[in-house]
Amino acid sequence: MFTGIIESFGAIKRIESKGEGKILSIGCDLDLSATKIGDSIAVNGACLTAVSVEKHGFKVDMAPETVERTTFKHMTVGSRVNIERALKFSDRIDGHLVSGHIDGTGIISSIRRKSNALIFRINVPAKLAEDMIEKGSVAVEGISLTINQCTDKDFEVSIIPHTAGITTIGHKKVGDAVNIETDMIGKYIKKIISKRNSSKNDALPEGKNDISTELLARNGFL
Repeated sequence: MFTGIIESFGAIKRIESKGEGKILSIGCDLDLSATKIGDSIAVNGACLTAVSVEKHGFKVDMAPETVERTTFKHMTVGSRVNIERALKFSDRIDGHLVSGHIDGTGIISSIRRKSNALIFRINVPAKLAEDMIEKGSVAVEGISLTINQCTDKDFEVSIIPHTAGITTIGHKKVGDAVNIETDMIGKYIKKIISKRNSSKNDALPEGKNDISTELLARNGFL
């Protein structure tokens, strides 16, 4: 589990192909002396397992599913990446709960400056957009951000100078792809509600639904 608060820049030092998967060697400024083989590290928001660890670098295996679902299929040696080590239960959660399981990718469609902030608009598939709400949380490249506004095809976030300076988002351009993880809690609520509604509808006679005059009146529609 992660918070979306990036700890360090990293850079890809080596990429090895392993069938449809990859092995990445990554260097960073963090002191990884306390990190062990088998620990989880988020790289651009993707939760990966360290299979080799040095003081300022580590190596990870990437399964074909991870490569296909993320921007890593386009990465090259030298690409910068955001690094966050796994959350400790004793830590403050300054961002939001991030699983490190990437839902898909988006494309930056515009970047504009507004006062001290950079406003990014990012196009996403409808399946991802439906899991976003205004003022809700989203992880972009592993960075915990608040959604300013959203539609059924894109969303907008503000990037303050501090975030732009210590993460890869400050180096992104229009047209770049980014990893997206929608809010985990929202996805669980959505699934619970959809199952409950499905069960209710299955129990109703054919052609009937549970919307009634009484229900509409109780909720202020009549």
